[in-house]
Amino acid sequence: MNVVTNILLLLLIVAVLVVWIALPWYGVVALVVLFAGWMLLTWRGRQAASVTSVGISTLMQRLGSSAVIVIGIAGVVGVLVALLAMADGYAETLRKTGSPDTAIVMRGSSASEVMSVLDHESVTLIPQAPGIARDAKGQPIASPELVVAANVPLKGGAPDDEGSVQLRGVGEQAWAVRPNVKIIQGRNFQPGMRELIIGKGAAKEFAGLEPGQTIRLGNQQWNVVGVFSSGDAMDSEVWADAAVVADTYRRGSSRGSVVVRLTDPKAYDAFKAELDGNPQLKVDVSNTLDYFSKQSEGMTKVIRIMGITVGVIMAIGAMFGALNTMFAAVAARAREIATLRAIGFPGLPVVVAVMLEPMLLALIGGVLGGVLAWLIFNGYSASTLATGAVGKLSFELKVSPELLWTGLKWALAIGFIGGLFPAVRAARLPVTTALREL
Repeated sequence: MNVVTNILLLLLIVAVLVVWIALPWYGVVALVVLFAGWMLLTWRGRQAASVTSVGISTLMQRLGSSAVIVIGIAGVVGVLVALLAMADGYAETLRKTGSPDTAIVMRGSSASEVMSVLDHESVTLIPQAPGIARDAKGQPIASPELVVAANVPLKGGAPDDEGSVQLRGVGEQAWAVRPNVKIIQGRNFQPGMRELIIGKGAAKEFAGLEPGQTIRLGNQQWNVVGVFSSGDAMDSEVWADAAVVADTYRRGSSRGSVVVRLTDPKAYDAFKAELDGNPQLKVDVSNTLDYFSKQSEGMTKVIRIMGITVGVIMAIGAMFGALNTMFAAVAARAREIATLRAIGFPGLPVVVAVMLEPMLLALIGGVLGGVLAWLIFNGYSASTLATGAVGKLSFELKVSPELLWTGLKWALAIGFIGGLFPAVRAARLPVTTALREL
């Protein structure tokens, strides 16, 4: 029977923790208000407050053991928030790539530009579709593009230590399609020449990508002539003339995608319907914001799962530390607790008082860990390994208030578990036994 009871209790605790982690801030505020009202307005609540104040007043006498809980939980929160900030920063960089009034057209069933191949006829037909904006000369604002992976030496590595960067061959309308891309150093490449412009993120990651340098890509020598900034995932790319890239990598007249600027976001549905209904084309059409957001989903899930897994492992260690500390604290206060029980204090105030102590320490640890994570990691530059979809992507970690709130809830959950079992033991401790043991 005891085994069944323990299993049911464990399942109940797990369910409570799951609900707690998913609880929004206003739900937590409501619980805090209800609990504070109980402590202020009820007799047992005031008893719990009285016992709690006695326990808290002795924390400085147990500074070493209290610090174990605070530091352990701060470490859990700091690591968890940092890893989740990495996932959010990565996803945010891709989510803000593109715009509502631009669309990307690829070969049907292609997962990414790297895997897509559009023949010359498709590249010619796509810009003729209705809904595409036109420039001052009446030309459709459409950029046929080609993306290939190029190996480039990494900064700070061995001479033969290379990484993969996305080399994007763009058409002459690429700048009109993406007006956010600006040259910040040097100049733009000249069409028909083996010249490169480098995203500022790629310039930080790879060696030899400075204006005036020459680098070998695809068995050809290229001149680096400029650096550009876009404020999104394009910062991690290298750009060149599409025809020259296609010639270097033997792609002929094919392209991987056509990126177009629409007259307005509402023109997207008609544009997509026109291409989907054209029997000469077998293509997929996506809004650029949707396309790049989908590219982030896989890596974001991996980073989040890794962060939660590491957080759970560290949290288990912090829980055991809190349990040991609180069991020792209960043992040291056994006579005090027995005296309180003897003069009429029921078990509930004792349970609440013992649990509030580790939760207070957990709150301090959670705040400390969150502050350290924000100071160290917010805005910290990082990069991923190269993938077939988006290449080696540079991004900044983003420690948001939502992540800090998540870390704080994890901290309080650890404090709850760390105090629950010692609190139950304290409430069940027979008065005569406690007095006899000390």
